[in-house]
Amino acid sequence: MLLRINLIAVLLLLSCALPAHSIDANEVVIFIRDDVFDDYSRFLKGREPIEVKDFSGAYIRRDVVDMIIAQQALILGGFTKPFRYHKGNINYRNTKLLENGKLLISFDSVWSLDANKLTRDVYVSAPVIREGEYFAGVYTSPRNEKVFKINQLSDFSQLTAVSTPRWQTDWQTLSALPLKELLREDEWLSQVRMVSMQWVDFVMMPLMPSLNNRYILEDINLVAVPDVLLQLNDSRHFIISKKHPDGNAAYTALQKGLQQLREAGAIEKAYREAGFIPDLTHYTVINKQP
Repeated sequence: MLLRINLIAVLLLLSCALPAHSIDANEVVIFIRDDVFDDYSRFLKGREPIEVKDFSGAYIRRDVVDMIIAQQALILGGFTKPFRYHKGNINYRNTKLLENGKLLISFDSVWSLDANKLTRDVYVSAPVIREGEYFAGVYTSPRNEKVFKINQLSDFSQLTAVSTPRWQTDWQTLSALPLKELLREDEWLSQVRMVSMQWVDFVMMPLMPSLNNRYILEDINLVAVPDVLLQLNDSRHFIISKKHPDGNAAYTALQKGLQQLREAGAIEKAYREAGFIPDLTHYTVINKQP
């Protein structure tokens, strides 16, 4: 485990050490996970993010909506520098790149609980997903039959889950369930691989209705339990590095743009069209508070 963590750290450092001649002074480098960027590109089909008005369709997912909303807000707020994407098996929730100024913005929104711990090094935006709007699916291997039998809270007593306390809201939500065991794994790719191999029963993930609530990446294959949701009671925000040269300008623009999108109803509309904010008449919120 230690060797793998050290290897990941080395790869991140190498990825940050880009040759000076490879970067245009007007471009902003963004490090992003492969699968997110690939679905983002497939969804856009050559369009610019500001052109997107309808968020339904193939390849849309919460990460992709986040990415488009952030860019729309930046543009509306007056930040027009182009982005150059460097993709790889990088957990782009890792805040180290933001804390040291190597990454301008996390296009993956983060929980308020996590963001507020970083305010020495990052700016925290207005909420893009408000408290009470976030519901997650219970994703498992299609072969793991016992997970598909859950219909009430007590059914979790026979199941194991995986997450990381680095994502406080996720960890607290799962810790409140009567689980057989909650395992810690800090790397996202390792989490989903453990579930796919049935070493662990399930992981929480956002709904992906355009993909039939199925997550497939290389040899990993997960599917959400139908008609069941878990509610996570926290808001999500974009975070921007205070140490990045464009940090202050980007934050000012982002806040201005998010306000415009919120007042126009565009943010909630986007997440509803993507199926991320679901029609609760079709689901059982299994951990709903009385």
